[in-house]
Amino acid sequence: MTKRNTALLMPQLLEEMTSWAKDLGFQQLGVSDIDLSKTEAALTDWLAKHFHGEMDYMAAHGTKRTRPALLVPETVRVITLRMDYWPDSNHDAWDVMADDEKGFISRYALGRDYHKLMRRRLAKLAEKIKAEIGDMSYRVFCDSAPVMEKALAEKSGLGWQGKHSNILNRSHGSYFFLGEIYTDLPLPLTEATTEHCGSCTSCIDACPTQAIVAPYVVDARRCISYLTIELKGAIPDVFRPMMGNRIYGCDDCQLVCPWNKFAQVTVETDYLPRHGLDSPQLVDLFAWDETTFLSRFEGSPIRRIGHESWLRNIAVALGNAQSSEAVLTALMSRQNHSSELVREHVQWALVQHKTKAV
Repeated sequence: MTKRNTALLMPQLLEEMTSWAKDLGFQQLGVSDIDLSKTEAALTDWLAKHFHGEMDYMAAHGTKRTRPALLVPETVRVITLRMDYWPDSNHDAWDVMADDEKGFISRYALGRDYHKLMRRRLAKLAEKIKAEIGDMSYRVFCDSAPVMEKALAEKSGLGWQGKHSNILNRSHGSYFFLGEIYTDLPLPLTEATTEHCGSCTSCIDACPTQAIVAPYVVDARRCISYLTIELKGAIPDVFRPMMGNRIYGCDDCQLVCPWNKFAQVTVETDYLPRHGLDSPQLVDLFAWDETTFLSRFEGSPIRRIGHESWLRNIAVALGNAQSSEAVLTALMSRQNHSSELVREHVQWALVQHKTKAV
């Protein structure tokens, strides 16, 4: 059998694919075509405004990002999968952010790195489809190539792009990962959904740094996720007080979204919190040397930012905390750190405490 056998390319195949996907731990599957012309225009405008900051990879691949067949020749369909990640935790996110002795880490990063898990599952699904169909070409992606995953998810009916730019699903909110299978199989398409944000501006109003500069448009240069993860140099002074105790990512825009009352707790044990990261003490994290950092974050997405940026982020959070002997002792222990970046942020934090004491 080959993909030319149209008898197999009927809706029942899509039903079978959906069943296989659920067996592999995905919550939803959709199929879209590869016409991203509207998205390409929006991306071009976004890049022209330099909203991508130092994320040069967003502009590095030309039109391969918005024209899937240029990235993977002969692609005619994209299968998009969704997997919930919201962790079961005894520590409420808002409570953690309200306690300046603790550090807040975006809930997607509390457990193991999702990239490898997602790619393995995507590859298994693709091989299952190929085993059933016969002749099939494919490539799987999960944040591993220039792919417009949100636009493809929206086209395939997995949800709509909210005003915070994340994909929203009426039954699952926005706490999920996305992965894609580019294929030359002319599969039937799944229907796109409609938008349901209405007049709500909760995410725009809640953003600590006003990074959502217009509905559906995020200036990454102002976003705490960008500042704590993507930015390699010094965090601009103006944003440091606004960061509070957010040391890796920021979930505010999702936490206030009304649709996330429907979010489902993940069934994946890999996504559950490790090392008490759902409510960690800042001074404890700041004491980790690089060996400890690398060891504790083995298999974690946090490992990618490196120990230097980790200390930079925590120094800012400690600068925003209430003055105490423990906080000041922790900061002074890094005053002579070998990294100029770390020293500069520690000095900023110490100045904040001197200011508070006046």
